[in-house]
Amino acid sequence: MGDRRDPRVDEYLEKLPDWQQEIFEQVREILHEADPELTETIKRTVQPYFVLDGNVAAFLAAKDHVNVFVYDGGIVPDPDGLITAGHDNQTARTIGFREGDEIRREPLLAFFRQLIADNRAGGWRKLKQP
Repeated sequence: MGDRRDPRVDEYLEKLPDWQQEIFEQVREILHEADPELTETIKRTVQPYFVLDGNVAAFLAAKDHVNVFVYDGGIVPDPDGLITAGHDNQTARTIGFREGDEIRREPLLAFFRQLIADNRAGGWRKLKQP
C-alpha cells in the first residue's frame, strides 16, 4: 500500500486539528483496506481524492466537522445510516463526522467495498435502474 499513498495527502492532513487528522486517518485506512488497488491523489489544487476506476471518495475539512464525499454512493445501500447529506443524489453523497464521533469501521468498510465494486462494474450510469 505504501506506493498508493500520496505524500500530498499527508501534507493536507498535517495542517488539520488533531481530531480531524484522526478521523481522516481512520477513514483513509478503511478505504485502503476496502481495496488495495485504491490510489490517492490531489484534485482541485488541495483536496485529497481516492480513486479506482473513477472517483471513490474525497476529503474536505470544515471548521467544526469533516466530510467524506462518496462518488456513485447513490446506488450503494446504506442500511447503517452512514450517509449524512445528499440522500437524493445519485452521483455524490456525504458521510460527515464531528469531533468525538465514532468511526463505525465494519459498516464503512462494507460500504466502500460495494462502492468500489460498483465502480469496477461501470458506475452509476451503467448500473442504475431504468
